[in-house]
Amino acid sequence: MGSKDSVATLKGVGKQAAESLQEMKIETIHDLIMTFPYRHEDFQLKDLADTPHNERVTVEGRVESEPSVLFLGKNKSRTQVQVMVGRHLIKAIFFNQPYVKAKLHIGEIVTLTGKWDRGRQVITVSSHTIGPRTDGVDFEPVYSLKGSIYQKTFRKLMRQALDIAKTDLEDCLPESLRQNYHLMSVGEALEWIHFPTDGEALKQARRRFVYEELLMFQLKMQALRKKNREEEGGSFIDYDLNRLKEFIQALPFDLTDAQKRVVNEICKDMKEPFRMNRLLQGDVGSGKTVVAAIILYAAVTAGLQGALMAPTEILAEQHANTLAQWFEPFGLNIALLTGSVKGKKRQLILESLAAGEIHILIGTHALIQPDVRFRKLGLVITDEQHRFGVDQRRVLKDKGYNPDVLFMTATPIPRTLAISAFGEMDVSVIDEMPVGRKEIQTFWMKKDMFGKIVGRMEKELAAGRQAYVICPLIEESDKLDFQNAVDLFQQLSSYFHGKHTVGLMHGRLPADEKEETMRSFTEGEIAVLVSTTVVEVGVNVPNATFMLIYDAERFGLSQLHQLRGRVGRGSDQSFCVLLADPKTEVGKERMTSMTETNDGFVLAEKDLQLRGPGDFFGRKQSGLPEFKMADLVHDYRALETARKDAETMINSKEFWVSEETRCLREQLEESGALALGRLD
Repeated sequence: MGSKDSVATLKGVGKQAAESLQEMKIETIHDLIMTFPYRHEDFQLKDLADTPHNERVTVEGRVESEPSVLFLGKNKSRTQVQVMVGRHLIKAIFFNQPYVKAKLHIGEIVTLTGKWDRGRQVITVSSHTIGPRTDGVDFEPVYSLKGSIYQKTFRKLMRQALDIAKTDLEDCLPESLRQNYHLMSVGEALEWIHFPTDGEALKQARRRFVYEELLMFQLKMQALRKKNREEEGGSFIDYDLNRLKEFIQALPFDLTDAQKRVVNEICKDMKEPFRMNRLLQGDVGSGKTVVAAIILYAAVTAGLQGALMAPTEILAEQHANTLAQWFEPFGLNIALLTGSVKGKKRQLILESLAAGEIHILIGTHALIQPDVRFRKLGLVITDEQHRFGVDQRRVLKDKGYNPDVLFMTATPIPRTLAISAFGEMDVSVIDEMPVGRKEIQTFWMKKDMFGKIVGRMEKELAAGRQAYVICPLIEESDKLDFQNAVDLFQQLSSYFHGKHTVGLMHGRLPADEKEETMRSFTEGEIAVLVSTTVVEVGVNVPNATFMLIYDAERFGLSQLHQLRGRVGRGSDQSFCVLLADPKTEVGKERMTSMTETNDGFVLAEKDLQLRGPGDFFGRKQSGLPEFKMADLVHDYRALETARKDAETMINSKEFWVSEETRCLREQLEESGALALGRLD
């Protein structure tokens, strides 16, 4: 019997257990041993003097009193007994276990596991043993199970499976890597991950599997990157450098050093024969749009068309207006295509695009409709790319012959997530703000100070400036007691009546109303814009200097930072007030972090720590992997190492022929990463 045999061959696997294992997608013995525990119960005996408050602990002690039982109602009870643990006389409390009274006798030794209340000197017992411990088990694995199978049964099956699999288990990690990083063999690591004898053994077993998992993932990413670059081919964009320099010199401002650096990185890619696949990260207000304009113009000078896709009509319109101003002196034909463009106007755009008369097309997902055809698409830019699905991005890319692709985001993505979610891409970062930008002053205030805040806002309005008021909800909700945009709009309209105009903006408004409201705010006709988060991305009104975010605790750090970035876009001092009464420590920490820094990358790292990678984008992120063992927050060093190793391996000839790496190659092929054949 070996690791490839069915789990049904194990002793104790009856019909019920087999069904449960099937539900967990465990079919072979190998599947079983690679099902890792999600935690380990620690039964090591601890000294209470060293045990922090509220921590789970296992202790051994002597019963010092007769137990007492208090019945609290139907099937509810509280049993209490005094136990001497070392030099500590403590209370042990058992909830809903009245039967333990008959088992606990004065002078008897008991082993107790539970939560330690340091102040009250109480252990709330979750499990216990009468008598001293004899099994010697310090760590017990706990698995995520389905069906009717129990932990105890699963552990017995795991013990059998490990004993069988040891005979034919192949170690996929090359010996050279194991020696270099002092990693356990796969057999050792499996033994200690499932049945560790001590904390160090468990730590080393986990370290081995974390590295292996991250290396395998990065090998897939690097293989995909190599395949994209070398097998798909691409358009060699032979842009006119002199014309490009003229365009840059004609801009109404100087580029920052960071903008110059990323423009050079992108232009270098465009000159290469492979297809560019690059992510451009830049904090709010760092100037990504001008970078996009420069490379779009570069593509046009090479006789190609460009496309810029934005997630909302507001942002698409803003891009179109900005780019039209910059490109007008250079005779470029810019067109805007959104869902609102219909009838003859839309048909005329489509005909001009297919004829090559339109140089740059800007729009929303309307760009990926089947009837949108380019004559010679050479460059595709997707703004706020994580808001589009993978398929939507692919459809736009497929409208040209492997056009160069640039993804832009104003959401600062922590390096660990960038490597994981976008590992097959090259990454450029604008890490410098334009000269003259003043840091936004951010304050966290409680809701009972709303009147004072509105008074401060009125000072800004009296000086001719404008303000945003952001709400999480559109209309009143029975389920959520949060301020809503419609109510706040009515309150502020009444307060500012006869002095300042208040506008309302949210996602349910018809497109023409949204457009008219944004136009009025942009042109200064509306002084205060009450809005939901539809203004989170890209809206640019330099005269807006005050932002109030109501119920700020409802937002993640990255979203708060995006919202704050709608002000501070001009030369005047800007202010952001977070109105919040957070109930949790995490909520309070978020508010404090926002007042301490304006650096989006610092906040992104903090957000990742507080919320975890799965919630970072506020939705399930396409392409973000779910790891069995690795944790992107805590294992970032291993991720960096794995990426470097994977890149070296994929680009070396030896990897594709060596016996030492055969197992890794086979796993790559099974995963589909090498669907188009070997990369040698």
